[in-house]
Amino acid sequence: MTTQNTEPTSTTSRLEEEGEIAADYLEELLDIADLDGEIDMDIDHGRATVEVITDDPAQLAELVGTDGEVLDALQELTRLAVQARTGERSRLMLDIAGYRATRRSELTVLAEKTIADVRESGVAIALAPMNAFERKVVHDVVTAAGLTSESHGVDPARHITISPSA
Repeated sequence: MTTQNTEPTSTTSRLEEEGEIAADYLEELLDIADLDGEIDMDIDHGRATVEVITDDPAQLAELVGTDGEVLDALQELTRLAVQARTGERSRLMLDIAGYRATRRSELTVLAEKTIADVRESGVAIALAPMNAFERKVVHDVVTAAGLTSESHGVDPARHITISPSA
């Protein structure tokens, strides 16, 4: 396991424990479902990250589901498994077959294009509804670009509006 943040030792140990609990849970799930996959654990931006990696991403497509819906559910179940063992709420991030990494890249491109459109027009632009992970990615890109973004609505219709900086 490698860390991408310089976390205090106690925090790093806690996050490593979360990753190990999550990995055990996911390995058992893969065994039950008779699916092949390797588990990769890391710490990224103050949270444990676990990825199920495979040579054949199509084999794990059902664990991702349409628009990542099954992946989101598995992430919540994995977080609950961690919480049951540690007694603390987990912010663990789960990826399966690179789905979130690919989606992060797609959302970054979308956000950058929308930022350019907002800068050119000077008018706020609302994006299509997104889940919490997707909104976070867009908010981060918008903040780095110096513009303003706000989430509006309630799930599943919660969306982001990108506005010129005030």
